[in-house]
Amino acid sequence: MMAMGVPREADVSQVYEELRPLMSSIAYRMVGSASEAEDIVQEAFLRFHRESGNGTEIRSAKAYLSAVTTRLAIDHLRSARVRRERYVGTWLPEPVLTGPGSDVTEHAETADSLSMAFLVLLESLSPIERAVFLLRDVFDYGYDEIAGIVGKSEDNTRQIAVRARRQIEARKPRFETSRARREELARRFFEAVINGDTSGLIELLAADVVVYADGGGKAPAFPHPVHGRDRAMRLLAGPTARGYRLGVVGMRTVAINGQPGAIFFDRDDRPVAVVTVDIADDQVQSVRAIANPDKLRHLGTFPDPSS
Repeated sequence: MMAMGVPREADVSQVYEELRPLMSSIAYRMVGSASEAEDIVQEAFLRFHRESGNGTEIRSAKAYLSAVTTRLAIDHLRSARVRRERYVGTWLPEPVLTGPGSDVTEHAETADSLSMAFLVLLESLSPIERAVFLLRDVFDYGYDEIAGIVGKSEDNTRQIAVRARRQIEARKPRFETSRARREELARRFFEAVINGDTSGLIELLAADVVVYADGGGKAPAFPHPVHGRDRAMRLLAGPTARGYRLGVVGMRTVAINGQPGAIFFDRDDRPVAVVTVDIADDQVQSVRAIANPDKLRHLGTFPDPSS
């Protein structure tokens, strides 16, 4: 990558290929929406292209794009706060499929920083706190770089990072250390849900499990989190779940936001729900279901491989 101005189209394309995954990774963790993160990254690169095309000297493409991407995300979060206060029911982040080659999984120092639980926890921070925390603790930017991005002094930026880190550490989610064990337990859980296996669910669910559902007022979903094994089991295996499953013709287990999950799809191969589970101590600690069609559109279709 060129250290000074980027005058040629080929150079701009190279910068895009090299830095788009990092910018996507930052933007998604900032705003919790894959589609909105994509818009932010596209705008950041448009500004980069415009500035470099005008002959403006850009000493570091990474520094420039990191600053623009983060500032756009901060502005977006400030406007999104009002919308989320009016959101119908539980708000959850827009899910992303993760695995080899996924943009949002690259460049992060903390593997679990992509989980639904972690992204929901980030909502407790102000936009500036969120930016400082992510750039420092997840992406390992220097305090001097972050200070320039958020428009604060370096000392103030350090104080913001300490305050944000304290909030996150106090409520940081725990996950099963063995990925293979996580996947095995998740597979058993989803099979129990599909089959309405109450005894299997009782065995797998933690006593204080919490189930969240995000329908956004556009898909069936209970309005408040459901707490406790008994209530969760009745919800997951009861008449409501059986009725909902009538519209589901297939399921595929996948990695969602770095955690075990599943996509449930209809006869047209369209996702009708994405479910992810947090597993620790050999039990399912939380279940998050996203059924809002606006949050599933970017996933495309999922033909049943068994058909």
